[in-house]
Amino acid sequence: MLTPSTPLRHALWTAAALYLSAAFSLAGETISLFDGKSLAGWKPSKNSPADCYKVVDGILQIRGGQGHLYYVGTDGKAEFKNFDFKAMVKTYKGANSGIYFHTAYQDAGWPSLGFECQVNATHGDKKKTGGLYNVSDVMDTPAAPDDVWFEYRIRVEGNHVQLWVDKKQTVDWTQPDNWTPPKGMAGRKIGSGTFALQAHDPTCRADYKDLVVERLP
Repeated sequence: MLTPSTPLRHALWTAAALYLSAAFSLAGETISLFDGKSLAGWKPSKNSPADCYKVVDGILQIRGGQGHLYYVGTDGKAEFKNFDFKAMVKTYKGANSGIYFHTAYQDAGWPSLGFECQVNATHGDKKKTGGLYNVSDVMDTPAAPDDVWFEYRIRVEGNHVQLWVDKKQTVDWTQPDNWTPPKGMAGRKIGSGTFALQAHDPTCRADYKDLVVERLP
């Protein structure tokens, strides 16, 4: 069996140490995704209707749809793997929205990568706020009603996904080693990527603010 020469081993160890050092230096970093004044760092899908996403009085408003607003960051390359995400959310009657993670920008269509954390109190879809859509759903009764602000927390560590609404846990799910994504959702599996906010249809009226993410090791 061939083994690396001493100089090569040293180079490999150095590269590995630098990689781990960089990864751990990012851990604990807290990033505000929304400045309360503009959509800086966010990119709407090209199919999003005009004025679907607006900032009014420090609030990121979604009015109408269908489309998605992706967080791309200041350099257009935002990416997260393990994290603890929090946002304040408010829905209005008939709203159907969602928070995606481990996804990637698309010009149009439903995100093909990542998971959706459902935001829906009174829309006709029976899968309600607090659920991990088509994976670990909250059925019929939303974890928060319309017309009030609530905290949505999403924590991902390895294959473990946890969701809370106003500090009440609604999802505690670990992706199994033999995971088969839901039919038609091949990209619904743990990986890495960014966040997106969904405007599901023309009746969507939802508000977001205080979007913050902490990187985890």
